[in-house]
Amino acid sequence: MPIAYPPTDARAGAHKEPLETVEAGHGGEEQAVVPHFALGTWLNNQKARRAKLTPGQLAQLAEHGVGWA
Repeated sequence: MPIAYPPTDARAGAHKEPLETVEAGHGGEEQAVVPHFALGTWLNNQKARRAKLTPGQLAQLAEHGVGWA
């Protein structure tokens, strides 16, 4: 399974932390582990950069109930 990385933010040091990792679960089976991710921070960053978002990206945000999109 490929590892997804969160958007980087230059003010936060632009570190890459995996959004999802795969670990061995009970009986050796693989399970996805998702660490805490600051969704509010990501959403505020998107709003601040909305002029750079494509019309498709804005439409997807609007589909999910984002009022400013």
